[in-house]
Amino acid sequence: MRKRLAEETIIFFSVFKWFVLATIIGAIVGFATAVFLKLLRWGTALTGNYQYYFLLMPVAFFISSITIKYLAPDAKGHGTEKVIEAVHKHSGKIKWSVVPVKLITTVITIASGGSAGKEGPCAQIGAGLSSMFADIFRFDDNDRKKLVICGISAGFASVFGTPLAGAMFGIEVLFVGGLLYEVILPSFIAGVTSYHITTQLGIEYFYHPINFVPVFSEAFLIKVAMAGIFFGLSSFLLIESLKFFKKISGKMKIWEPLKALIGGASLIALTFLLSTDYLGLGLNSIENTLKGASPAWYSFMAKILFTSITLTFGGSGGIVTPIFFIGTSSGALFANIFHLDVGTFAAIGMVALLGGAANTPIAASIMAVEFFGPQIAPYAAVACVISFLMTGHRSVYPSQVFAISKSPSLSIVLGEEEEDIDTQLNLRKKSFVGICLYFVRKIKELGGKLCSNQKRSV
Repeated sequence: MRKRLAEETIIFFSVFKWFVLATIIGAIVGFATAVFLKLLRWGTALTGNYQYYFLLMPVAFFISSITIKYLAPDAKGHGTEKVIEAVHKHSGKIKWSVVPVKLITTVITIASGGSAGKEGPCAQIGAGLSSMFADIFRFDDNDRKKLVICGISAGFASVFGTPLAGAMFGIEVLFVGGLLYEVILPSFIAGVTSYHITTQLGIEYFYHPINFVPVFSEAFLIKVAMAGIFFGLSSFLLIESLKFFKKISGKMKIWEPLKALIGGASLIALTFLLSTDYLGLGLNSIENTLKGASPAWYSFMAKILFTSITLTFGGSGGIVTPIFFIGTSSGALFANIFHLDVGTFAAIGMVALLGGAANTPIAASIMAVEFFGPQIAPYAAVACVISFLMTGHRSVYPSQVFAISKSPSLSIVLGEEEEDIDTQLNLRKKSFVGICLYFVRKIKELGGKLCSNQKRSV
């Protein structure tokens, strides 16, 4: 009996401890997020008064690149990736200089027209402040990790106004196929607290309840499944594009800030060639598509191009907001091809792209409910999971650790980071994939024999 009482007492004090700590972290991150979002709004409003504001991109990227290079190299890229790396490799230790540098360089990048998001900086700022808090009060490495994960959750929850999805994202994004259950409670508390702090400070969020409710049928579910496959392939395209431009940037043996000038100049040329629609956050385009407007059919590919250049050639910012743009525009394309409701499939695409590209299908499914209401949830969940599977063993976050293989017919070394994954075929004799490939091989052999027989007869 004494052991049971001792066990319950220890658990009670542990719950109390993390309730208090998560509330403090949520409040700190919520305040910091509100400051960042207000600065970002001010910066974009300032430059938005000028028709050719995007001509500032080379200079803005140059300033961003040189600031990051000499003050906080860990602030490079889209933010969340570096936080995941810090959790896995450095026990959540993040340099203090990352917070102000990431805030300033992201505002500069997006305000000048760079195609980036706002969630990465908030996740990195939240994690950085949590790491600072752990250092000040001398928490051990295990507690610092938990605090940093709370910071990620709080940052994501407060930047989009999705406390539940934000909390789950902070947990799910670290391991593909693995959840840290001991961090669920503090992450949810931090996310909810952060969200309420930002709303009290005047931050308003975008929500778009979906009114279109299709009568359930197998035919519609098949269309949703097909859409999930399409969104998974779009996620694949985004990830490979980011890797391709990162490789190009890495092969250019010149000073980093000069690469930023080249990246900014390239985006100016693309803007004159295509449109200004693919610059910045693209929130207006996202909102219009969700309302049923159809963008150009190539919009999702254009946004992938703009985002890849921005994040690999000196720009600073997140990746999730561009994912939302790519998801809504690819959803609109799919809907137009099959004569479906544009708004509904834009909404499904928005969360399914996140589920696939970031390997976070649970957080993406919860986000569908928070953004669009419960009516779309079953269809969004199906698309999110299929998109997650179709993306394969890759991610927009190279430091993600894989705890599962996405198919029994594919073999990977579990526990490795995405950038180190080497996928091998592991075909079983009685597996569905193995049987299908067997028939494909036999059909090819039969076709080859028929061709050779025809040549002999001639």
